[in-house]
Amino acid sequence: MKPTNKTIVGAILFLALSLHQSTAQTNNPSTVMPEVMVTDTAPAETRPGWLQEEEFVGPYQQPEWTTARRFSSTRVYIQKLPWEAGFEQWVRYRHHRDGTSEFRFQEEFEIGLPHRFQLDLYETWAVNQDHFTQQDEVSAEVRYALADWGKIPLNPTLYFEYAQHDHDPNTIEAKLLLGTDFSPRWHWGLNLICEQELSGGKNTELAVSQGISYTLVDEKLGVGLEWEYSHEKANGSKAEDSFVIGPSAQWRPAPWCHVDFTPMFGCTYDSPRVEAFLVIGIDFGSGSKKQDRYAPSSLKSH
Repeated sequence: MKPTNKTIVGAILFLALSLHQSTAQTNNPSTVMPEVMVTDTAPAETRPGWLQEEEFVGPYQQPEWTTARRFSSTRVYIQKLPWEAGFEQWVRYRHHRDGTSEFRFQEEFEIGLPHRFQLDLYETWAVNQDHFTQQDEVSAEVRYALADWGKIPLNPTLYFEYAQHDHDPNTIEAKLLLGTDFSPRWHWGLNLICEQELSGGKNTELAVSQGISYTLVDEKLGVGLEWEYSHEKANGSKAEDSFVIGPSAQWRPAPWCHVDFTPMFGCTYDSPRVEAFLVIGIDFGSGSKKQDRYAPSSLKSH
């Protein structure tokens, strides 16, 4: 059968349409969806292994736990952020080996200053064995951290204090404060101390104190161990060596309040049988340390 002109034209149109569709499919590949990045924005307390108190806060990017005194006998870094203030009431009890005892009360007012400085002012008074109360001393302390947290190993901080005593010679005291995190929940501090009387027997005291703590409940409860060794020597007298050690605990009933209790026990002839500290602290800061949070300690680049 001989094809007609209409048949030939129809076949040509069919081939042209098929070729067009094939070309369109080749020039228009499947649409590719843009890549979606998923990041972990969960709060620190929901990330395994990390605590809210270990997040960085403030301009120095220090762990939150350092902004509330963790150890009674050992200080760590800067406790107050710039222009924040706080108050601490100290009670120290000593029971001596001769059977006598005494209480020492101290009020401390803390002010954070810019550029990693802190100023503390103290008023101290004592109650002796006969329940006689008298003022003991007034003193002022300045701290300076050498760098932001984590920039230098162990975060060294310089400490200077001048004390004016009512009945004893005035003294100056210098300390090197060290501290860091060992791992999640474990915090550590070490102080090297030198205190010098400016008159009288010109007594010199060299000491070292250390504390380590473990967090049981994030921002609520921590327990640990503290100890202090001191070597004290005055002109014309025998040197005395004291070593005390004992457990410590910190309870934080609210973000702006902390309570520390440390009962330590003497291990040498010159040390008291018992030396116990109770510290109640209240923060009057702006609350910025709770708002300006950074990455967890493990993610910070040093």
